Amino acid sequence: MEISAKQKEFIRFCVVGGLATGIHYGIYLLLNKVMNTTIAFSVGYIISFFANFVLSNYFTFKTKPSTKKGLGFAGSHLINYVLQVGFLNLFLYAGIPENIAPLPVYAITIPINFILVRTVLKSKRL
Repeated sequence: MEISAKQKEFIRFCVVGGLATGIHYGIYLLLNKVMNTTIAFSVGYIISFFANFVLSNYFTFKTKPSTKKGLGFAGSHLINYVLQVGFLNLFLYAGIPENIAPLPVYAITIPINFILVRTVLKSKRL
């Protein structure tokens, strides 16, 4: 069974997302010892966001970053965040425990975020 180009992109997308998450939490854990938790979390998120953007362009989708693509990438992540919060609250309301509720949220939103990010970064109009 041959893996298609889109499937390879999706696999690379998941690898880059996992790496970005690792960067985020690593920075958070380091900074949380010396500063406010919310600030440490935000700094980690911002740094991982830029790493994710660069890696998504060069490694995942084989494109070059640009300011317009960066704005589109930020917008796609904002949409993804809103969806994640909505699904999380839906699952919590349905009685799924807090420590398990994020898992189906990720399962639902990872493919959606892939489509959003792929559309933004591979768009010929940007």
